[in-house]
Amino acid sequence: MSREKSFNDRLWDFFCSLKLAIVTLILLALTSIIGTIIEQNLPPQEYMQKYNMSESTYKTLDSLQFFDMYHSYWFLSLLGLFAVNLICCSIKRLPRIIKTVREPVLVADDGLFRTFSNKEEIVTGGTIESVRDKIVTLLGKKFAKPIVTEQDGKVYLFAQKGAFSRFGVYLTHSSILIIFLGAMIGNVWGYKAYVNIVEGKSVNQVWPRAGEQPIPLGFDVRCDNFEVTFYEGGGRPKEFSSDLVVLENGQEVLKKTIEVNDPLSYKGLTFYQSSYGPAGDPVYQFSVKNRETGETVEVTGVQGRHLPLPGGASLIAMGYADNYQNLGPAAQVSIDTGGHQHGTPFIVFKNYPQFDAKRGGAYSVTLRDVQQTYYTGLQVAKDPGVWVVWVGCLFMVLGSCSAFFFSHRRIWVSIQAINKGIGVKFGGAAHRNQPAFALFFDELKQEFDDTLSS
Repeated sequence: MSREKSFNDRLWDFFCSLKLAIVTLILLALTSIIGTIIEQNLPPQEYMQKYNMSESTYKTLDSLQFFDMYHSYWFLSLLGLFAVNLICCSIKRLPRIIKTVREPVLVADDGLFRTFSNKEEIVTGGTIESVRDKIVTLLGKKFAKPIVTEQDGKVYLFAQKGAFSRFGVYLTHSSILIIFLGAMIGNVWGYKAYVNIVEGKSVNQVWPRAGEQPIPLGFDVRCDNFEVTFYEGGGRPKEFSSDLVVLENGQEVLKKTIEVNDPLSYKGLTFYQSSYGPAGDPVYQFSVKNRETGETVEVTGVQGRHLPLPGGASLIAMGYADNYQNLGPAAQVSIDTGGHQHGTPFIVFKNYPQFDAKRGGAYSVTLRDVQQTYYTGLQVAKDPGVWVVWVGCLFMVLGSCSAFFFSHRRIWVSIQAINKGIGVKFGGAAHRNQPAFALFFDELKQEFDDTLSS
């Protein structure tokens, strides 16, 4: 009659269960979809506007921590449950694996040989000692140096290779736990934030995505210049970059031009190029010719201002495009002939100074230049656990290579005197990749035949 398991035994079996591991992994995969579909850590108004949800719906989802899922109690609980399951499974199996490696079966009896799918028997001449010496030399050359055991007038040999590969799975398990640890360190002591820096200006703090109080950097970051280039047609940005300078106590300590996927890193913080936009009104420079008198004047001013012209009229810059209809920089302007009577707006191009000459009217306008100041939008990430994650990834690669590309291979040999001479029985096994071991064993059988028949 079997003894009823105690509560502790049932609890231990629960945490060592393979079903628990499968269910936990499925739940982690399904809940991670939430973090993929729903953008995390946005302001409440942006969630309600972007997903067209009511305030009550937002409060319900927020109470479930769907908007900060990776810090939620239920997601962290799933990770913790999976980690405990992984540790318990490893502890349960580890003593048996250690015993297999450190205390191998050195003497193979008939029962053990019957379990081998790879085995062979040979009858040869000579003495037990001479046959033993030949096989020891052969195994040492073709496989591994064997352990020799003499018992009851028989000689037993045991050789093994790749015993370390049995621990590959534990290296992989450890790597997962290390990666979890690195992620937790990043979640607790790290953050993701953003900052906008106007050209020529500097900042010393950033704003977290959740819209909380700004976080001081402990140093200044200045944007000396921002550059953007566009694709031909459509005016879509092709690439943009920022010249950033890090300052400590007013002294420049680091300079770098950052682009998308080429960030700046300093003191554990990483600044990624994310966005850009105009900062303030652009400053226009025009050349205006009075057709009647032939007089040409240069005027400069910001958008929306009346720029005086000879004869009492004024020029108004109304808008600007970096690449208008694939013709380059262009400005929309109008002429106020007096009394704030605006004329029909028209377009002038920087790359085609004679374009407006065909329009007619009292004045011919040429766009000389536009000075637009931009701000650069930066994403700022602090992740002190990133190096822990990289160590975990390295362990995972090593563990996977050990588990999938190596196997624990063992050879047993029994040598005894029989009526017809010396009987040699040998067999082997591998704990994974059996087809490859079968090919190796076939070659080894031929080596045995050749060696013992010589």
